[in-house]
Amino acid sequence: MSVQQIERAVLVGVIESSKDEGSMEELKALAETAGAYVVGMVTQRRKGIDSAHYIGKGKLEELKAFIEANQIDVVIVNDELSGSQIKNMEDILGVKIVDRTCLILDIFARRARTRESKLQVELAQLKYRLPRLVGLGGQLSRLGGGIGTRGPGETKLETDRRHIQDRIKAIEKKLSKIERHRNLYRQRRAKNRVPVISIVGYTNAGKSTLFNALTKAESYVEDKLFATLDTSARRLILPSGRQAILVDTVGFIRDLPHDLVEGFKSTLEEVRYSDLLLHVIDITSPDMDEKIRVVEKVLSELDAIDIPRLDVFNKIDLVETGSIVNNKRAIYVSAKTGIGLEALKEAIERQLTVEH
Repeated sequence: MSVQQIERAVLVGVIESSKDEGSMEELKALAETAGAYVVGMVTQRRKGIDSAHYIGKGKLEELKAFIEANQIDVVIVNDELSGSQIKNMEDILGVKIVDRTCLILDIFARRARTRESKLQVELAQLKYRLPRLVGLGGQLSRLGGGIGTRGPGETKLETDRRHIQDRIKAIEKKLSKIERHRNLYRQRRAKNRVPVISIVGYTNAGKSTLFNALTKAESYVEDKLFATLDTSARRLILPSGRQAILVDTVGFIRDLPHDLVEGFKSTLEEVRYSDLLLHVIDITSPDMDEKIRVVEKVLSELDAIDIPRLDVFNKIDLVETGSIVNNKRAIYVSAKTGIGLEALKEAIERQLTVEH
């Protein structure tokens, strides 16, 4: 991307608790992953968001002044907005408004490589856009019809809505076909009694690096959020010579858009049918406990919370060993340097032996 194409962004968030402050730092990482240059942040401490403008009137004026002084191209908001909130903010601020959901969808669209993940992302994007079109339709109908509501505006809206609905049906049909193929493959694997191990975790925790280190594969690795979208599966040879299938999955994140979880359900189903999960945790992360909670919440949504699990604390080479707390399920590794990988393989084998 050339310098001319990089959009200058300001991040905007409502702070209700200290958790939201960590969320703003994550929004900055998301914005940079999407290719934006983050000029600054504007936050407001308040109970809940403003239903019309997201932030209060005074803060909105402050934001407008910041935009004008810093030649801002885009405002990135740390929550999901309604169609009317986006329109109201754009009318006042005069620049493009992108909410957190739209930003994550944009990153997914950039990262999708296979036909399936491209379809899944498109489906989630269309489902995100549809209610915002419907919202505009609501505004038109409230005008009571007649002058100002006839003509190409409303017709185009209806055409757009129909087009989106038709495209959603077509994508769902294609994904259903891919899912049937995946189910056949899964049944064949179960018949051959090959155990399946899925790597799960918060985005950027080092899942793909661990996947590559254990399988000697070349899965895509980058120090950015959502570097991996497409599920990769490789053979894993355990210390006894026994074979298993190791699956790398898309990273989780707090407030992962519902339509995205829905869209990727067929891919994430792999997690639900696993014999064992490796939950990769970045031990250097300041909000590690919050990220663990997010992953467990998504696993619950996928009906995968009761699958046997090993907690794999990664990046052990970057912390003082004295600060490590042991628990029965925990394995400490450095996927990058190879520390603890043999112990992890042994723990995987022990766990699979207990189950079978």
